[in-house]
Order: sequence, then structure tokens, then C-alpha cells
Amino acid sequence: MNYLEYNRNKATMDTKISIIGAGVVGLSIAAKLSEQNEGVCVLEKHKKFGQETSSRNSEVIHSGIYYPKGSLKAKLCITGRRMLYEYCRENEVLYNKCGKFIVATDEVEAGHLPGILNRAKENGVESGRIVEQDELKEKEPHIKAVKALYFPESGIVDSHGLMKNLEKDARLNGCDIAYNTEVTAINKIDGGYEITVKDDYGDFVFTTEIVVNAAGLGAFQISDMVGVNEPEYRLYFWKGEYWAIGNGKNKLVGRLIYPVPEQNVTGLGIHATIDLNSGVKLGPNAIYLADQPLEYSVDKSRKHSFFESASRFMPFLEMDDLHPDQAGIRPKLQKPGDPVRDFIIVNEKNKGLPNFINLVGIESPGFTASLAIGEYVRDILI
Repeated sequence: MNYLEYNRNKATMDTKISIIGAGVVGLSIAAKLSEQNEGVCVLEKHKKFGQETSSRNSEVIHSGIYYPKGSLKAKLCITGRRMLYEYCRENEVLYNKCGKFIVATDEVEAGHLPGILNRAKENGVESGRIVEQDELKEKEPHIKAVKALYFPESGIVDSHGLMKNLEKDARLNGCDIAYNTEVTAINKIDGGYEITVKDDYGDFVFTTEIVVNAAGLGAFQISDMVGVNEPEYRLYFWKGEYWAIGNGKNKLVGRLIYPVPEQNVTGLGIHATIDLNSGVKLGPNAIYLADQPLEYSVDKSRKHSFFESASRFMPFLEMDDLHPDQAGIRPKLQKPGDPVRDFIIVNEKNKGLPNFINLVGIESPGFTASLAIGEYVRDILI
């Protein structure tokens, strides 16, 4: 019997901190806040952790290359990457610091590489450098490019293993995690908040001093429950599909291979990502869903576009090598044509909602930044 079930027979159930969402960010926050606080609980509508964005991504540990200088995305990605590698070593979570190439397939693309490198250096990315064709051929002989950027600090991680360890850490600290528990209403009350949840037994209400909205795809909906629904908080959903490389061609790639990104796009282009089982997949693309339902099928009609994009730098590919893999949904703060937006991570005290912590638009590099986000949330509590 968990903490919420034990207290459901009481008139109210008071906790100190209630975290909504058990993705990698919610679990990281739970593990961090429960180190020094009692009465921490996590509310998750699914049966287990990480059932949405956290388990449907490339599992890449990003270096922090592309984000605007001084942005939360840049700062938390750089700090989070260092923390993540250390955490994985200490907790025996599988990872591979394989490195990443951004490859230019012609001289026009090569002209963009110095600017990308300069931004990376401004953000504090270590060891990034331009490599010429001969060095690229030595490291990745099957990749076609005239020049490339190399970032040795990029890598991949076992996302399930990471979340499992964070869940364990939170529980060992005394944090209660209630699965199959959906938040349906939040009201401001004196000294905190009243939360209504629905679980397998019906609806019940409890009170909490602090609310952390780490609901991912549902973050705007949770924010709206307390009246924070400004247009700049609205989420726009973008689907990303992946295709796996088969027929033994996965053995021809040993690192992360990215194209030179276009300007003001919603993704980094179709790239090749290795995994911890020596597999390789292509993706993701970026499909704006508008009012379409959120679903995770892979549209087989897009196979040719994936092939065309990737074969520019992976000339060994044939159409029959590609097989549908998975899809994920990005909770972005931008619709088509909008400029890139930063994370929203804010204590809504200025809106009359002290210690209602909003995390909205936590897309890439949210996974890499997750441990740093936990510390950031800790530091903005009052």
C-alpha cells in the first residue's frame, strides 16, 4: 500500500511536494528534492515511468552545440551532460561516449561548420573541432563528406536503465510514486494547492505545499488547471519517426552521424544514431501534428524521404535496408515558421502561485539536461 492509498481514507492528504509526471525529468526532480525533503510524491497517469517522450527518443547524450548562448537549453545541457556521465558511471547505467560527427556533403555546407563550432565553444562545449576528409575516412570510412565537425563528448545512454535508477533513488529517499494516477484539477488554497486525482478507485483530493508540473506532453493542460494559460505557454506537438537500418549495414557506422542543420528548423535533420546493441536507426523527421491525434505509428510512405536524406552521407544504403522502427512526440513551444524557443522552467510566484513550478516545452535536450533540471528546480523553490 503506497502513501497515497494509505491516506485516501483521510479527509485530506497533506504532502510537501507533489511532482506531476514520471518521465526522466520528473524522476530526476523527485530524486533530487527527496534528498532533503520528506513528503515528496510523484503522480503519473500511466502504469509505469517514461511511457511518452522519455522512452521514444534517440537516447543521445547531447553536447550542447546548437542552442543560443545563455539559454536554459545551453546551460542545462552542458551541466546535465557532465552530471549524466558521472551518474551513469556511479550507478552502472549503460552508456557509450561514442562521439558525434556533423558532416558536410558539399562546400556550401562546409561553410556553415565554423559558425556551428563557434556557437558550441560559446556554450562551453569541450573538444569540438573541424576534421578534414582524410581523418573522417579513418574514423568512419563508409561516410561520405568533404569535411566534418567532431564532438567526442556526445554519446548514447540506456534510457530505461537511467529512469529505473532514478526511480530507485527517489524511493530510497522516501518518495512515493503513484502510477495509474491522473491529475484532473488543481486549485490554489492558503499555504499551497489542492489536487484532485483519479485512480483505479475513483477520485480523491489532497493538499500539497508545492506542485512541480513535469507532465511533458500534458504540461500546458496542467498549467491551465491553475490559470496559467498564456499563449507563450501553449504546446505544439511534432511527431518524429525513426527507421532502422538492417541487412548488416548497421555494422558500417560506429558513431552518431548528423547532417549540417538548416536554419530555423524544428529538428536537426535526419541523422544516424547507434544504440547499445549495435543497431543503427535514422531519424527523427519533424511532422507538425496541428489538431491531429497523438499516435505513434510510422508512416511507411515516408521511407523514400528517409532514404534520400540519409544516402547523401551514407552512400552504402539501399531502400531495402530500411525498416520502420518507432515514433515519438516532441512538446514544442513553436509552430511552423516560429523561431526556436527556450525551455520554460519557472516558479509562478509572480502570478500569485508561489511554488507552482512550471516546466513547459521540455523537448531536446531535456533528456541530457534532466539531472541538471532537477537541481535547477530545487534552487528556484521558495
